[in-house]
Formats: sequence, C-alpha cells, structure tokens
Amino acid sequence: MKDAAVHVLTQRQRCDLELLLTGAFAPLTGFLTQADWESVLQSMRLTDGTLWPIPIVLDVSDALGKSLHPGDCLRLERSDGTPLAALTVTDLYQPDKMQEAVAVYGSTDSTHPGVAELLARGSWYVGGSVSVWDTHSLSRAAAVEFPPEYRTPAQLREHWSGQHPVVAFQTRNPLHRAHIAVTQAGLEQAGAGARLLLHPAIGPTKPGDIEAAYRMRVYRAVLDHYPQGQALLSPLPLAMRMAGPREALWHALIRRNFGATHFIVGRGHADPGASSGGLFYPAFAAQELFAQHAQEMGIIGIFLPEYAYSPVRQQYVPVGAANGEALAGISGTELRRRLANREDIPEWFSPPEVIRILRQAYRGADRRGLVIWFTGLSASGKSTLAGMLVRQLEAEDERAVTLLDGDIIRRFLSKGLSFSREDRDENIRRIGFVASLVARHGGIAVVAAISPYRQARAEARRLVEEAGGLFLEVHVATSLAVCAERDPKGLYAKALRGEITGFTGVDDPYEEPEDPDCVVNHARQAPAEALESLMNLLHGTGAVTDPLIRR
Repeated sequence: MKDAAVHVLTQRQRCDLELLLTGAFAPLTGFLTQADWESVLQSMRLTDGTLWPIPIVLDVSDALGKSLHPGDCLRLERSDGTPLAALTVTDLYQPDKMQEAVAVYGSTDSTHPGVAELLARGSWYVGGSVSVWDTHSLSRAAAVEFPPEYRTPAQLREHWSGQHPVVAFQTRNPLHRAHIAVTQAGLEQAGAGARLLLHPAIGPTKPGDIEAAYRMRVYRAVLDHYPQGQALLSPLPLAMRMAGPREALWHALIRRNFGATHFIVGRGHADPGASSGGLFYPAFAAQELFAQHAQEMGIIGIFLPEYAYSPVRQQYVPVGAANGEALAGISGTELRRRLANREDIPEWFSPPEVIRILRQAYRGADRRGLVIWFTGLSASGKSTLAGMLVRQLEAEDERAVTLLDGDIIRRFLSKGLSFSREDRDENIRRIGFVASLVARHGGIAVVAAISPYRQARAEARRLVEEAGGLFLEVHVATSLAVCAERDPKGLYAKALRGEITGFTGVDDPYEEPEDPDCVVNHARQAPAEALESLMNLLHGTGAVTDPLIRR
C-alpha cells in the first residue's frame, strides 16, 4: 500500500466513500465498474439484477486515469492528506457523460445542478472495491467532518428495538410547519408507536442552499415539536444528485440500510426546481416510480400529497382536502425575499425559533459572498480591470473586498509550481479555495488569473458555490494579436522566439468560456466603459445594490 497511487477526494466522493465503507450503500462494496455503470444507466439495476438507480462512481483526472491499471491500489485521501481507504482497481473507463445525464437526470441541460456537476467531473472513472485504510483514521475523520448526531447504519439498526415502525424523512432544506405536518401524517400512516428518523442530507446539495450547519440548527430546534422520544435526528453525509424520481428510490434503499421500515416520498422529491420556476420533474413522478418497484424495495413508501395552511382550521391540510376554502402558503422565493428584507414571516408558516436561525443564515444577494473571476490571455487587461473594479466596490459596497491577482498568487501561494497543465490546475484550485473562503464569510473576492482551462474554472466555481457564494465569470476577450502587441513583460516575444515553452495562446491552448456572465474587450472598450458594463451586470443581478437605490 505504501507505493499506491493517490487520489484526493472531492466533497461528493468523500460522502460516497463514507456511505460505501459503512454499508449505507449496500449491496455496493465499491465504485461501479463499467459493466455495472452501463447497467444502472439502462435499467436502474446492477449486472446481478439488484435494483440500484444512481451510479456511484469515482472520477479522476486524465493524468491519473491514464496511469492506472487493473490490479493497482489507489489510496483515497482527505484533503488534508489523511488516507481513508484503498481502492483495488478493477477497471478504468471514460464515460459518455451525456449518456449518463440523459439516463439519470432525463436532461443534458447544464442549468440542472446535477447535470452541471456531472459534466465538470474528471474524464476517467475508476471501478473497484474499497476497504478501510485505517479504522481509527476513518472514525476520526467522521468526528471532524460530520455533526455529533451522526450515526452509521450499524449504530442506528442497533438503536431501534424492532418493536416499532421507523419512518425516515429525507430533507435538504430547513423544516417549516408544513414539513412537521407531513412527518406527523407519515407517522400516523405507519401505525401505533411509530418513530421518526429525521435523516437530513448534509453533503453537497444544490448551489445556493442554506449551509448544513444552519440546517442542523433548525432540525435540532424542531425536535421539541414531537413527543419526547418519538423523533431521532441523525444527519446523513449524502451528496445529493437532485435526480428526482430515480433519487427517491435511492434515498429509500439507503434508509432501509439504516433500519427504517417506512420512507416518506413527497410531491417533488429531490427536485432541483426549473430555472423558469416550478418543478423540474412532473409532480408526484417519484411516487409513481416508487410504486412500480414497491415489491422489491424492502421498505414501505408513504406517499403524501401537497400540504398547505388552512386559515379557517388553523392547521396544515392536504391541498386536495380543502373543500373550496382558501389555503395559504409562502414559496421559497418569497421566503428568501422576506428574509433578505427583514420582513415578518407569519408563525403559521414556521416556528419563531426556526426563523431566528434562518435570519442568521440567510444573506440577500447583495450581502452574500461574491466572487468575480476574470479570465483571459496574458496582457488582456484582466488585472487593470480587476483593480478598477475593486476600487469601485470599495466605494459602493459594505463588504470587505479582496483582490486575488494571478501574478501575486504565483509569487506567494503557488511559489514553486511549474507551468505544466497539472500545476496550472493546482494554481487555479488554490485561488478558487481562497476565494471560496472569502465568499463563505460574506466577502467579495475579485480574481484576475489567466486560468486557461475550463475544467479548472468549473472546479473553482464549484468551490465557491458550495461555500454559499455567487460566482460570476468575466471573459476579458482581448485578441491574441493585441495582447502580443502590448506584451508589457516581453513574454510573448520570448515565447515566439522559443525561449519560453508552454505559453498560453502561443504553444499552449486557452479554452475560452462557453457561457461567461460577462464579456469585455479592452481592444474595443475603454477601461471605464468595460467597468460600467461590469457594474451594470452586478447591479442587474442584485449582487451589488445600486447606491442610488439604496439611498
């Protein structure tokens, strides 16, 4: 094992590994081989016929994928270098990600967060079984990474007496009174003495979701709304895929492994929401798919309707049982608007203790963390425009503004890195990590870095969005000819003479952004005009409040 190749786990992979090693993903004992991957996509089954709807895969970089061979040992590490598991390589394959997107998500639309995450993965999948590297290291890692209420499948199965039904409830959102009503209805359906397993997903979810730490505070607060001993809170380190109906089956199979006898499936289970509003998948499609496979699930589905508040009865009721009376509700968009504007939220919607926590957690668009990422060729004008933007934001915005210039980062944070593709990606990863820390604490990071490769930029975006920040990509699209003519550092001249190799735009590629949030061109726009375009974007998205409006 000492000579094993090393792979540092992403946040999603870390969650998947935890659930593989603890048996939460049983019958899986490792990451899917190509045959199982293809079978899951085509039929929601492993090659042995077992129902399993979501592919659990380990994606790695092109360089690592090409270096591995069947029979190799791959050491899987935390970001701090702690080894957690050994993967015995069975096979390596380059997946058709579009095929996977269509099969799992029913779409190749990159506005779907699950599709976007899939397309940003490494180009190789490694299939094979996993084993614990060191039991103590794994348990210490769990204690550091997960809330204190976390329990493994074995611990929860031991906790249940077996004398009562256990109803599991999946959530990635804070709980409001409608959720409490739904869980209480589920307990009634399960029968006398039923217990509730409040089992929220605390791994990566949809960008923009409230951070897991604040959601855990909400879950702890609502426990008092159930009779003593009826509800148990145990967070699940699950990386949501937002795959709707397929994910509902997956969630239920996981909870079966934790000893649950029943699982609540609602109207839009694991639905990311459509970009135009409403649900992405048909309402109740998850319930319909579950019903088709109910006989082999090994856990009973509880199918509940949509609930809304009845002012007449002063309680939540099924929408279909309204009998013509007017019902009330507050959408997620409206809730966020009220939180951002510090407006009152009625107690019938959510307990006061929950709203207090959400007010602490939620920042409006003009108060959340923000990263503005300038990418473009050397001498394109990125640093000039970024510096001007920093000065403008310092004048207009109350948040702390940090400039992360690529040349300065190279001198300090990335000193010693070469200009190989691997080291360039590492440099961008470091900048993205620092930017995500700024965003996590509600600041603004303005980044000016060539960042020539799309996948590295996508990784930086992921880090920022997982930290709760807004990521805006600005392409400074000054042409190569203009940049070479400017050449303030003489680098293009050296590259053209062959004195420098691997120079972006000359003998190394620059992968232009495919869908940047803003495009500016210093060859056709004066700096002040380009800055005005940027500020219009920031004001238009609500990322920065126009001072005239604020006054």
